[in-house]
Amino acid sequence: MAHVRIEGGELIVEIEGLNKVWALKSRITVPLSHVRGATVDPGIVREPKGLRSPGTHMPGVIVAGTFHSDGERIFWDVRDARKAIVIQLDDEEYARLVLEVDDPHAAVDLIERAL
Repeated sequence: MAHVRIEGGELIVEIEGLNKVWALKSRITVPLSHVRGATVDPGIVREPKGLRSPGTHMPGVIVAGTFHSDGERIFWDVRDARKAIVIQLDDEEYARLVLEVDDPHAAVDLIERAL
């Protein structure tokens, strides 16, 4: 699971617990000017993930880490699809962040209000 917050004009994503190990990453920081938007999207986990590099993918259990799909780098950290959000980015290492958060609607509202 990930924790999302806005601080000092930046979107900060903290990867929590053992997901740090599965995702091989503990934190992502992005200037808000590079965030295009966020949506709640529990169906995203059914989409093809692309090539894993590096990360973990156990279908139906966890998707975590960096994946390459259609020329984009996408960061995933999802175990429970019902809590998945997608954050669209511009001019960043990742084109999208697909994250499981505790309260998807609150996280999306936080991001959208900050934009």
